[in-house]
Amino acid sequence: MAELSLITPIEYLKGVGPQKADVLKKELQVFTIGDLLTQYPFRYIDRTEFHKIRKLHPDMMAAQVLGRLVSLQLVGEKRTKRLVGSFKDETGSMELVWFQSIPWLQKSLKVGSAYIIYGKPSEFNGQLSITHPEMDLYNPQVKQAGNMSLQPVYSSTEKLKKFNLDTKGIQRLQQTALETVFRSIGETIPQEIMAKHQLVSHQQALASIHFPSNQKELNQAIKRIKFEELFFIQLKLLNNKQLNTQKFRGQRFNKVGEKFNTFFNERLPFPLTGAQKRVVKEIRIDTNTGAQMNRLVQGDVGSGKTVVALMSMLLAVDNGFQACMMAPTEILATQHYHGLKQLVGDDLVSIKLLTGSTSTKERRLIHQALEEGTLDILIGTHALIEDKVQFKNLGFVVIDEQHRFGVEQRAKLWRKNVIPPHMLVMTATPIPRTLAMTMYGDLDISVIDELPAGRKPIKTVHFFESSRLRMFGFMREEIAKGRQVYLVYPLIKESEKLDLIYLEAGLENLQREFPLPQYKISIVHGKMPVKDKDFEMQRFVKHETQIMVATTVIEVGVNVPNASVMVIENSERFGLSQLHQLRGRVGRGAEQSFCILMSGNKLSKEGRLRLDTMVRTNDGFEIAEVDLELRGPGDISGTQQSGVLDLKMANLATDQALLTECRSTVIAIFKEDPTLQSEKNYLLRSFLAQKSDGIAWDKIS
Repeated sequence: MAELSLITPIEYLKGVGPQKADVLKKELQVFTIGDLLTQYPFRYIDRTEFHKIRKLHPDMMAAQVLGRLVSLQLVGEKRTKRLVGSFKDETGSMELVWFQSIPWLQKSLKVGSAYIIYGKPSEFNGQLSITHPEMDLYNPQVKQAGNMSLQPVYSSTEKLKKFNLDTKGIQRLQQTALETVFRSIGETIPQEIMAKHQLVSHQQALASIHFPSNQKELNQAIKRIKFEELFFIQLKLLNNKQLNTQKFRGQRFNKVGEKFNTFFNERLPFPLTGAQKRVVKEIRIDTNTGAQMNRLVQGDVGSGKTVVALMSMLLAVDNGFQACMMAPTEILATQHYHGLKQLVGDDLVSIKLLTGSTSTKERRLIHQALEEGTLDILIGTHALIEDKVQFKNLGFVVIDEQHRFGVEQRAKLWRKNVIPPHMLVMTATPIPRTLAMTMYGDLDISVIDELPAGRKPIKTVHFFESSRLRMFGFMREEIAKGRQVYLVYPLIKESEKLDLIYLEAGLENLQREFPLPQYKISIVHGKMPVKDKDFEMQRFVKHETQIMVATTVIEVGVNVPNASVMVIENSERFGLSQLHQLRGRVGRGAEQSFCILMSGNKLSKEGRLRLDTMVRTNDGFEIAEVDLELRGPGDISGTQQSGVLDLKMANLATDQALLTECRSTVIAIFKEDPTLQSEKNYLLRSFLAQKSDGIAWDKIS
């Protein structure tokens, strides 16, 4: 019979078979023996230590006790029926309780016998008990099988348990898998790197992660597995980056021309910050190397990314190319269009807007102007990637709010010219350094970390429900000064599960406090037709209404410089990055702006940490770091869908040092051997060869 290996389908492993294989595939995405071995334990139980009953307390995660079962009796009727055992050692007694499998337990449990029990202690009416403990008859003559010190505990589901695949069942399969394929587990990392970073072998790591004989062995296995995960992500990304610069020629923008200079010297409404100058310079250098640029610019809301994008597009126009800018929503695209028109005036360059609501006649004119080359800059939504949109000579592409676009959509813009255009990707969602190194490791990253002159940092305060009248008073004062206020709710309709002051009830309350005709209120929420939404938005923009009540649809990109107060209701229900985005809607003008976080009187530990962070700092990067620690990397910027973060063991919030170490190691390898041709890099070469199916990630920023 052929020898089994890591790539053997899971049904061929002894003890699995077709039915169990089906449920393993559906519940755990385990298709091969290798997949099974990467289902790592999420904790370990120390079974060497025994506790005395007198020392047990409800705060313990779990405890193991050696004692005697002295009695068993059935208690209660129908639904409350349970089996209760009295269990003793020399220091005291406790109860053992079972609600299920009672007939079987009555047959198999032996009153008067000594048992080793294991479970979580709890206290009820002053009496200590363990519900559904694990029970093993104590026999001092029998040597305990398996690893007694650190027993692995695996995640399971109800469906898996029906097939006896609870944590013990999975443990048995892992043992069989290791015995079956152990000899065929090959090495994945070159010997030299393993020696330098003191890593155990791949084989050793897989054996020790499932069945460690002591804590030191377990720690070595964890280090090796984390290193491997982060190392191969970096290898893939930096290889792509390298391919990009070698493979793809870029247009050379070798002159800074009259349009750029006219704008810089005559039209710029305020001096550039140091950070903006630095980023413009980086782009200027990139676009003159002859390689295609892929750069991510991240900067907080209001840090002046749009001006940087405009200056880069003018650079392209000066060098005889066209530029385009793609935004995720029509509101945002329209806003960019008006903002840029205002900055450049009417005579400097030709700019047009293309969205879903552009009329057919206007569309035709835009298409024609693009193909003839008389249109310099096109701003738009997804409409830009339609095949009908053809440029004469596209040289520069700006993508705003990068994470809202899928890989395929970006790739389409990429193919709009024979020599691919330079790509500038912008995001106002600050990304923690570790995440940026992992998700966008193949892009060069620029950070705009200063606010333009004259912008005052937003003051943030946190009020509990009991201070609502203070909040209303504050709103009245600001409105009396001629300012406008946003009021944001998390929900539209009452939800049974969440006792939120939902938008409609809040609105009634608000209309009583701010009655017509003195005060006017706009309402915007996700369920409204686009026309009504835009109408209400416009009323607010034109200052016909003083208060905008909204659900989070205003999160991205609405610019109303006169709005100086942002009130966020039930702020404890929002994630940190969302709170930060919402806060960025105010503070667009020169006036002092405020953000008021309203919350219920009871807060969870996490909720309090989020609100305290918001009050303490305006720094988006610091906020993003806290967010990463609280939520894990999965949620931030849609990383899950990108398939980049296939991390089972490494954690971007806590393993920053290791990630940096892996990245430097990979950089050093490519520096010495760019194409990995040397014999010692054979394993890395074969890893990249087998991974290069599917979407060509190396072609897309």
